[in-house]
This record gives sequence, structure tokens and C-alpha cells, in this order.
Amino acid sequence: MADPLLIKRYASRRLYNTETSDYVTLEDIAGFIRDGRDVQIVDLKSGDDLTRQYLLQIVAEHESRGENVLPLDVLTDLVRSYTTQAQSVVPQFLAMSFEMLREGQSKMMESMTNPMSAMPGYDAMRAQQEAFLKAMTGGLGNGWSGPSADDSDDTPDDGTDLADIRKQLEAMQEQLSKMSDKKK
Repeated sequence: MADPLLIKRYASRRLYNTETSDYVTLEDIAGFIRDGRDVQIVDLKSGDDLTRQYLLQIVAEHESRGENVLPLDVLTDLVRSYTTQAQSVVPQFLAMSFEMLREGQSKMMESMTNPMSAMPGYDAMRAQQEAFLKAMTGGLGNGWSGPSADDSDDTPDDGTDLADIRKQLEAMQEQLSKMSDKKK
């Protein structure tokens, strides 16, 4: 993973992006984070890490504009956690919850690009379909145009023997050829 984007805060409270050598706003920093970048904000003079303070400020600004992500009862529970013994458990719980959310979103995005890919045996089924389509479109009267039966060095992950599948497809091709010859 790449190093976090270093933002320096000057005495004038201006924020300086050390990668692009220009000044940035809180909204720019929020954009970097939305784009997947980690940021670290440090005070130029003292060297103090101010990242948490600025991230909280970004959240507060979004919430004040009506972009409510955190329900009121969650905010209330957060405030309570600062004054109770639960404080020690809350950070770990929140970190684990957000990690699970990220993993769930990642898996959901994967399945959205190809929903069938999550199905057990999908790769073997796809290989069978491809071989079948190749046999069907290979020219009905011209013999088998797919791989020969001796090309059995491939074995799908589920243990299905490709040689058996190829033999079955050859038999189907022969039957189709006979049917085609009868029609002529």
C-alpha cells in the first residue's frame, strides 16, 4: 500500500499538499479519501499529527450540510462512549464493523461485474458451455472442429475430466452429423 498523502498545516492554518506543492481545502482532502488515498495531516511547526481532528471536521461539515450518514442514536452512543467504560471496546468494534462493510462492498462489486462467478463450479460449467458451443458451431457436416480427444492435459478445478466431456461432445457431434445427413 502506498504511503499516505502528506498534508502540512502552516501557522496560517492553510493546508499544503506536499505531492503537488499546492494548497488544498478540506473538500480536496475529502476527495482524496473518497478516491482511496490515505492522508496524514501534520502541523508544520510542532510536527503533531492532526489527521483525526481534520477528519472529524470533514464529517462534521458533511453532517451540518444535511448529508446525514450517522443516525442520531449512533452519534448519541458515540458521545456516551467517551464517558463510560465502553470507550475501550467502541474503537475496535467500529473498526471491525467498517472493515466488514468494506469487505461486503468489495464482494458485492465483484459479483455485480459477473454475478455468476460466485456460483460454485462456475468455471467448469463455463468451460463445458464453451466446448459445447464450439462443437455446435463447428460445421454440422464437416466433422469435429473442436479439440481432439487426446488433448486431455487440462483438468478443471472441480475434478471433471475434460477427456470425458470431449468424448461426449464428439458423440453428440456424430449424432448431429447423422441427423444432418438424413435431412439431405
